[in-house]
Amino acid sequence: MQPRNMSMSGVVDLAAVKAAQEAKAKAEQARAEAARQGGGTGAVSPADLVIDVDEAGFERDVLQRSTEVPVVIDFWAEWCQPCKQLSPVLERLATEYGGRFVLAKIDVDANQMLMQQFGVQGIPAVFAVVAGQALPLFQGAAPEQQIRETLDQLVQVAEQRFGLTGLAVDPDAEPGGADEAPQAPAGPHDALLEAAVRALDAGDMGGAIQAYRNVLGEDPGNMEAKLGLAQAELLQRVGAMDAQQVRKDAADKPDDAAAQIAAADLDLVGGHVEDAFGRLVDAVRRTAGEDRDAARLRLLELFEVVGAEDPRVTAARRALARALF
Repeated sequence: MQPRNMSMSGVVDLAAVKAAQEAKAKAEQARAEAARQGGGTGAVSPADLVIDVDEAGFERDVLQRSTEVPVVIDFWAEWCQPCKQLSPVLERLATEYGGRFVLAKIDVDANQMLMQQFGVQGIPAVFAVVAGQALPLFQGAAPEQQIRETLDQLVQVAEQRFGLTGLAVDPDAEPGGADEAPQAPAGPHDALLEAAVRALDAGDMGGAIQAYRNVLGEDPGNMEAKLGLAQAELLQRVGAMDAQQVRKDAADKPDDAAAQIAAADLDLVGGHVEDAFGRLVDAVRRTAGEDRDAARLRLLELFEVVGAEDPRVTAARRALARALF
């Protein structure tokens, strides 16, 4: 298994959007297959939220499990003193978060191959696997508040992007002896959201946009549809661009709001989030009237793509306020 990095701060490039959508679809298929075979996720014991994992069990205990719940991986060793500070904190938080993630502990001395596959340079090192995708969280014995903030973001990403709501925990359940529990009923808009994912997979941005709009027409507060719509509209705009010409126009016409808006879309899709935001804040500062409104509104749309909790969005909002007032 070769891990893939995934940004938790919003999908910002074509490959990441497609990978996220594909991973979500695979997670849903895996959960459906488990339900058909009578192996659906039931209530688990708190002791089942912290597990020891080795190379032989990695596929089952981490990759397969990550289609049901985020799996946080703690790379540690007996001789590592910072590990002895961090591991108890992670174990306590795994219980406190009540099934919203599972903690997998990997002894690097006994599992060198996994350490190499994740590119671990030093320990303690903490990663996560969500719907089969690996992402680095932090390295070293981080402060508990920072760990909590990171876990909160992880849980939010897992739920909003991949539909992973975690495991039910029964404090009286025996470890490893999960009882059968009824599957949660499908949401009222699941079929439309699935149709949007299929359209994205097929490169049909217009179909995806319409499917997301249909959901929002009935449920204006649906976060998954809001995020999906913002991403699909961005991809549709960029897909119709001549990137080289857009870049030339933006360089030649620094005061042209339309040129800067188009270039900001390219910046974001290319992963240059601060560049996209800074370009549009400058456009707001340089222009007036309808041009200024257009740059401001596009900036707000790109905030939706990246996610309101991202610190780059918070900083750009402050910069926008200064530009406006």
